[in-house]
Amino acid sequence: MDIGNQVRGYAFFLSVLKGQQADPFCRSCNSFVKTLAALRDSRQAFERENAGAIGALPADLARLFAEASAAIAALQAPEQPAGQKKAGNCKLPEGVCFLKTSLALLQKI
Repeated sequence: MDIGNQVRGYAFFLSVLKGQQADPFCRSCNSFVKTLAALRDSRQAFERENAGAIGALPADLARLFAEASAAIAALQAPEQPAGQKKAGNCKLPEGVCFLKTSLALLQKI
């Protein structure tokens, strides 16, 4: 496991979530709430399990992780989320979700 790649993965997924906050369907979807919670849990576990390695990161990766961590904590979940596919709003193919696919990528790193 490469700590640097995991840090980059958190920054990537943060960018996805921030971008999808502007999407008319993702921003109010149950998947947004679930993936945000999974991201926060994952980041906290990563930080607990790798505290020493995180402290030894090069300055640019340490800064990236600190910025991503702060921004992840600041993201707001929708107040009244709803399943957008079930409601007929999201027209992505069955089994395809921008948020869940991005989370799966992070989990593979």
